[in-house]
Amino acid sequence: MFQEPTQDASASNFLRRPEPLSEHAYEPVRHIVLGSLTAVRDTIKLLHKLNYAEPNDWSKPLPTGRPNEVMAILTKKVRVD
Repeated sequence: MFQEPTQDASASNFLRRPEPLSEHAYEPVRHIVLGSLTAVRDTIKLLHKLNYAEPNDWSKPLPTGRPNEVMAILTKKVRVD
C-alpha cells in the first residue's frame, strides 16, 4: 500500500544534493599509438596487462597513409591534482 513520505533523516538525505566524491579534477588526455598493426596491438595488450586501459577503449586501428603504419587513439580521463 502507498504511504506518504515522512520528513525523517533518510528522506532529508535523499533530497540533499550529493557531495562531490573527490576534491580532484579530471581532464581528458588523448594517447596516440603509431606503428605496424602488430606493434600497435601488442602495445594495447601491454597497457591492458598494466591495468591502464581496456582494449575496447581504443579506436580501431586507422591507416596513417604511410606504408605499413596504423594508429590507434585512446581518450582517458586522468586525475589532475
